[in-house]
Amino acid sequence: MDPVAFRLFGTPIMWYGVLITIGVLVAFVVVYFNAKRSAGKVSFDDVTDAFLYAFPLALIGARVYYVIFELDQYDSFMEMLDFRSGGLAIHGGLIGAALGVFIYKLIKKKNMAQILDMADAAAPAIILAQAIGRWGNFMNQEAHGGPVTEAFISKFPEFIQNGMLINGTYYHPTFLYESIWNVLVFIVLMIWFGKKKEKEHGIILYAYMILYSIGRFYIEGLRTDSLMFLGMRQAQLISLVAIFFGVIMIYVTKKRARNA
Repeated sequence: MDPVAFRLFGTPIMWYGVLITIGVLVAFVVVYFNAKRSAGKVSFDDVTDAFLYAFPLALIGARVYYVIFELDQYDSFMEMLDFRSGGLAIHGGLIGAALGVFIYKLIKKKNMAQILDMADAAAPAIILAQAIGRWGNFMNQEAHGGPVTEAFISKFPEFIQNGMLINGTYYHPTFLYESIWNVLVFIVLMIWFGKKKEKEHGIILYAYMILYSIGRFYIEGLRTDSLMFLGMRQAQLISLVAIFFGVIMIYVTKKRARNA
């Protein structure tokens, strides 16, 4: 597999970056569609403004989060800053994005209901962008699972078999499992968004947290490159926390909506 998509004035442009860019553009289309479906409750312009705060901090958060857990792999501060060398963690990106949205809320003086409604419109777009971005891992031959037999991998399309043949060994295409799971979650969230009740601010966001985390918890257990914390896979720990928080918040949100 060649991780380089093309060269621009001699500079290699990586597939990972290209696919992230495609994911972001597709996400904007989804948010625009959801803003139209919201019957005026969500402004696409507001979501775009929030994105300008959230996206840079998402990239920084994804990198910082990864570096913290892999600190012993870096010999200098400049290596830590080298995004092109790889190493971005989605949970760090989500934390950075949340911080960016919080800053946007303070500066633009938005109330929490408005922010949560915007997040509800964006949540399906985020999970779809993640589904697309995972193919960057395929192009880099990373974020895969443990070894599998040739008989097992033969059930997949030939190009997946070739991509998962690394140094003579076939590996679980965990990027593919997560990408498919994320697409299924996207479909569920889009349907749910269309049925969302007026006072259920944030309910799609919380559903995203639960559903993404369920898939990530199980798929993470197959991976060989997990970031570790106290001997445990940190993505699984974060997933459990997110599931618990999401369930509690859906209960609280529905109760508030009924009372309202």
